[in-house]
Amino acid sequence: MIKIYGMPSCPDCSYVHDQIVGREDEFDYIDIGSHVKKMKEFTRLRDTNPVFDTCKASGGIGIPAFVFEDGTVSLDPEDAGLKANPGVSACSIEDHKAGRKGC
Repeated sequence: MIKIYGMPSCPDCSYVHDQIVGREDEFDYIDIGSHVKKMKEFTRLRDTNPVFDTCKASGGIGIPAFVFEDGTVSLDPEDAGLKANPGVSACSIEDHKAGRKGC
């Protein structure tokens, strides 16, 4: 099962969430804003995994974040077999890779 860390207020997270509705056997969507325990879990991951270094350096949060069964982490929905948000978003993977601020 793939864990996805996100928040409803993030447009890229919402786009990903819409794709996994009804696929709870494949994905575990964790709303990091719903409880402080979930935020702490995500923060621990973000603070210790170098995948987040670029987004942290640009002031980003790093969501949606995908954690695979083998423990690898990605910020790219396509790595999880999902589509990235095609709209203009302050939180896009392209923005993070280019060092722009966003989610």
